[in-house]
Amino acid sequence: MREIIDKRLRALQFRDRLRDAMQRRGISQSALARQIGVDRSTVSQLLSGDGPRLPNAQVVGECAATLGVSADWLLSLSARPETAADLLATSAALTAAPRALVDEQIFAWHREAAGYKIRHVPAALPDMMKTHALLEWEYTPHLGRTTQQAINASEDRLQWMRGAHSDYEIAVPRHEMIAFASATGYYAHLPAALRLEQIDRFIALNDALYPRLRLYLFDARRLFAAPVTVFGPLLAVLYTGQNYIAFRDTERVQALTLNFDQLVREAAITARELPGFLRDLRARVA
Repeated sequence: MREIIDKRLRALQFRDRLRDAMQRRGISQSALARQIGVDRSTVSQLLSGDGPRLPNAQVVGECAATLGVSADWLLSLSARPETAADLLATSAALTAAPRALVDEQIFAWHREAAGYKIRHVPAALPDMMKTHALLEWEYTPHLGRTTQQAINASEDRLQWMRGAHSDYEIAVPRHEMIAFASATGYYAHLPAALRLEQIDRFIALNDALYPRLRLYLFDARRLFAAPVTVFGPLLAVLYTGQNYIAFRDTERVQALTLNFDQLVREAAITARELPGFLRDLRARVA
């Protein structure tokens, strides 16, 4: 329930916030009066005197527009001074997504979230857990000679995870792992030796990094998840194939966090069950 503020207290807060906004904007009483279309004495009364008072809606709106703050903030209806347009503009950002994931932005987001749990739904299998051979098979058609960049980026991500004080949860559709092991769909014609090497790497990394690194497999027939990474409570980043859409507003970050946590909670193969599942896959390939 919203707290009801005494009218006198709201008037005092209006005075303080108006004065603060004017100082930040570097605008004088005379200049503000001129721009909002009132006498200087009107602004002076709002900023001083023993009996603080609230102006009419017209004056509040003009002050807010001139000073670049929200009217709700001036009236203590919001704790944030940004206007609605500013909040919408900063709540989501579009960033180019290089195919090799070598851009510095990815690592900047990881460094920013050091110490927080990172939740990740990759577009396919997680790059940071892939063998060099699988990365070369996957990226060579797209990147040619720059395939080494994808390998370096994968290694950098894994090294960061080893050194950072962050838990890393990854959720992958179970059918993705099965398609990989059976060399079907996206993984058609993938040599058996390469598949065995990759499964062995999954097992080795799980043994070495569990429980800080936890991989879950969910049933995509029951649950759907777009490629996304949630960096603690700080931001959530959707991957569209050509771009990242980064959200920093609390409501969206929490919503995407809850979506991910549902994948973990209802996982068909839990992180504890993963080694046994991988050994069964390996036996089928072998």
